[in-house]
Formats: sequence, structure tokens, C-alpha cells
Amino acid sequence: MNMNDTPRSERLHVGLFGRRNTGKSSLINAITGQETALVSDIPGTTTDPVYKAMELHGFGPVVFIDTPGLDDEGKLGGMRVSRAMEALNKTDVALYVFDGAPESEADRIAELKKRQIPVIALVGKCDILKDPDTIATDIGRLYGLKAIQVSAVSGMGIKELRNAVVSSAPERFWELSITGDLAKTGDTVLLVMPQDREAPKGRLILPQVQTIRELLDKNCFVTACTPDGLEAALSSLTFPPRLIITDSQAFKTVCEKKPPESLLTSFSILFAAYKGDIHAFIRGAEALERLKGSSRVLIAEACAHAPAEEDIGRVRIPTLLRKKAGEGLRVDFVRGRDFPEDLTGYDLVIHCGACMFNRRQMMGRIAEAERQGVPICNYGIALACLNGILGRVSLPGGGERAGTYAP
Repeated sequence: MNMNDTPRSERLHVGLFGRRNTGKSSLINAITGQETALVSDIPGTTTDPVYKAMELHGFGPVVFIDTPGLDDEGKLGGMRVSRAMEALNKTDVALYVFDGAPESEADRIAELKKRQIPVIALVGKCDILKDPDTIATDIGRLYGLKAIQVSAVSGMGIKELRNAVVSSAPERFWELSITGDLAKTGDTVLLVMPQDREAPKGRLILPQVQTIRELLDKNCFVTACTPDGLEAALSSLTFPPRLIITDSQAFKTVCEKKPPESLLTSFSILFAAYKGDIHAFIRGAEALERLKGSSRVLIAEACAHAPAEEDIGRVRIPTLLRKKAGEGLRVDFVRGRDFPEDLTGYDLVIHCGACMFNRRQMMGRIAEAERQGVPICNYGIALACLNGILGRVSLPGGGERAGTYAP
């Protein structure tokens, strides 16, 4: 896999924000060295966020997001601003472009700081501005930000801008790990991977691919099988595997057949920790015990695939929920970026592994659910609970058990 093949969800997301016609699109083109974004002197040329993936020297894979102007007007303008604000949910580092009157940006800078997004202030179009030094000084005085003066035309400040992005990247981007301390060099890891309609012919699904790649990078010995080949795979090994990673739909079967000395987890649980807050998900799982036939559950999927007959989120989890709580239990579904602003009508949110989201996007959903007092759980955690095996499941981070909760 080369750098261009790195999934967008695994890249540092760098968003460019500011008013219309401040030169954001020109800067994107200067940073990437390509005509990535449409450039025009007409305010409002950028109508939807534009994403450009590239490799940033000294860091690695990133994606730059060119957003519509935050001062757009009218009905359509309001929709464009809404799209720009949506991009904030994914933004790991924000580049805010000023071209004058920095005091007018107070509310927008405050919003970025409230979300704890690192902000790099840029004074754009420095080749034509009358007094960029004064603007930079005012930015520092008002917001405590050291502004970089940049020009897409001359290239001024572009190298400094790139270096600032690298130094502002959240610490987790330097130490991301899917399997954590569950697997180390020399360990044998067995992967149990059902190949149903969710797995297109000739390909593995993304969490499987990413997990395999990390295990190989750790110099682990990786063996894979489908659930019906589990016993044969185990008997072919001289020693029991250190770790077994299963698809959540085979959790119960694998748990019953695994050697007692092998740790057990699932791809979904690994991604629950990798993309979100696994302890929040475990707390959320306690709500499963409180569900009744009159309860309402939201199941959220990060991708917009067409559900198969045996789909985990659309079929298997709802079936288990109704078996436990009663047939009257109501289950709603959302996909992709659709996520209700008001969650208070739900007794529980169950989210997929979020392999198509970056971590900030998933953490934002967790924070919003918790802010509204609604428990949120993850597919893998929920399935382990509903199958009565959560206490036997290991979490990334040293083989720690998921807890003593037993439904």
C-alpha cells in the first residue's frame, strides 16, 4: 500500500477556514502544488468542502479541506456555511485565513477553541495587503495566536505553514495503534473472518486489512480462517495463539471454542478504542439491561453500504435487542454523516466501528451523546454483552478485560 492508498479516515485532517475570498482555495493549491481547488475572484466560488489527500513531508498522509466562506449569505449561503461547519467535526488542525479586520472573527475563533482544535492563524494575500504586519499583531493581541504571513502567488510562508501543521498534529497521530499491547513482536494472532455479502469478492473489508497490516508491521505471525475453519486452524498451530481477533458476528462461537490461554477481542472492539472512547462504550452497554419493549434505540453506521440480508447493524443487533427487551422495541437507523442533533428521544445509541470516520468525528459523536445524557455503545461491545461474554473480552492496552458487566 503506497501513501496515496492510505484511507482518508487514517489521515490528519487539516481544514482551511475563513471568510469568502480570503484566498483559501489558492492556498490549498499552493500547499499541495496542484490545481486542487477552483479559484476565482468571485466570492462564494467554493460551494462545498473540497478534500485533497497528500503526503506532508516530515509527517505522512494528510488530507486538506478547502471550505466555503463562513460569512456567506442568503439561503444557499447558509447551506454552504453549514457544510463548512460540518467539516469542523472532522478537523484535527485548523488553518484560519485572515485578510483584515481580525476582530470580526472572534466568534469563529472561539468556536474552534471550544472544540479544542489547534488553530494556525494565517494572514493571506500578503503580496497585496497594505499592512500585513499590523493584521498579524492584532491577531496575536486578540487571540494569542502567532500569525504566519503567506502568499499563494510568491510562496511566502508556505514552508513555515507546513511545518506548523506538523508541529500542531495531535499526539495520537504519532502513536496510533489498532491492537495496542494485545499483540507484540513474535506473537501468533489468529483472525476469524466470515466472508459474507459485506465482504466484496476478491477484497477484505477495511478493518481487516488495516489490522493485518499493523500486525505484520509488529512482526507478528498472522493466521486467518473463517468461523467454520476455526477448529482446524487451532489444531494446525503448535501452540495456542496469543490473541484471537474475530468478526463480532462470530463472537459467541469463537468464545466457546477458543483455548483458555488465548486473549479474545473483535475487529469492532479494536476500532472502538482506535476511533473512539472504549470506556464510554462499555458504560453505554449498561443501558442494554434497562431496555424495555417501549424503548427506542438508534443504530448509526459510518458508511452508506447497501445492507445485506445478514447485516449486523440492520438485522442481527435489532433481532438480539428485541429478543432481550421485547418485540415492541423501536430501532431507527442513520448512515454516513446523517446523525440527529437531538438524541434525547433515544434510550441508547449503538454505533458501528467507524472505520470510515476519523477519530475526531467519532469522538464528537460520543461527546454529543454524553452531553445529552444518552448512553452510546459500539457494535462489538453490544454484541459481546448480548451474547453474555463481555467479561471475557480483552481490550487494547495490555490485555485488560472489558469488565465484570454480565447481562
